[in-house]
Amino acid sequence: MSATRARERTAWSFVAPALIAIGVFFALPTIAAAFLSLTDFDIYAVADLRNLRFVGLDNYASLFARRLFWQALGTTMWFVVFGVPATVLASLAAALLLNAKTLRWKPLWRLALFAPFVTTLVATAVVWRYLLHTRYGLINYALGSVGIAPVDWLGSPHAAIPAILIFVVWKTFGYNMIIFLTALQTTSADLYEAARIDGAGWWTQFRHVTLPAIGPTLLLVSILSIAGFFQIFAEPYVMTLGGPAQSTVTVLYFMFEEGFKWWNLGTASAVAVILFVLILIVTLVQLRLTRERPDS
Repeated sequence: MSATRARERTAWSFVAPALIAIGVFFALPTIAAAFLSLTDFDIYAVADLRNLRFVGLDNYASLFARRLFWQALGTTMWFVVFGVPATVLASLAAALLLNAKTLRWKPLWRLALFAPFVTTLVATAVVWRYLLHTRYGLINYALGSVGIAPVDWLGSPHAAIPAILIFVVWKTFGYNMIIFLTALQTTSADLYEAARIDGAGWWTQFRHVTLPAIGPTLLLVSILSIAGFFQIFAEPYVMTLGGPAQSTVTVLYFMFEEGFKWWNLGTASAVAVILFVLILIVTLVQLRLTRERPDS
């Protein structure tokens, strides 16, 4: 028993720093945000906490009555619905390409595909603003070469979201690519050899060998991508400042403006709680559907 307790104490000593960091930097701020969402915490309360008042669910009621909040939620859902599949497919395709035995100069390709993720957001956003420029952008030049009129990518409410979405997918897919590549490289080669002996082609191998082997990794990447697209903020902030006509204001952008532009920190905390609940619900539904699959 003493040896078992000694091992338990050793184990807890190793995980204690991580648990303390999670408690201090994640659990406590979450609890504090939930509490602040029930108050009218604003700039006056920052100066003097005696100005802080408990308002119950008034912040949530006022949010649900605001058109801009629902518009921001709709924009965020647009990013999630279209961005997550695009990111997952792009990263998986890149990982399959890098995992191919016939590909030459793999380190160079790996560096080129992963570089956007580690490059500073502001630098890449400036480059993409030039690429998307209405008159001088390379993308409109390419469209014009095939007879398509120039598109005002960042100045049109209908084109701004797709433009930012393309930029976000290009910027972030490299991280998921590395995760997929690791899973593919740990898949047993004997499975592919047995499939080839049975006469399976590329698509059959991908469907019945690759996908089941990377199933848990695919779930992880999907959850991370959903959480990331729900929290999209920096890209529209840098590229459009939420415009044109507030068409690219996301939930997190709305929360930022409420909290740090108008100093309605109680309302901003309510937005944070709503966003947390949305991500939690979507994640739990995704986990439930995954468990109910017959082949899981």
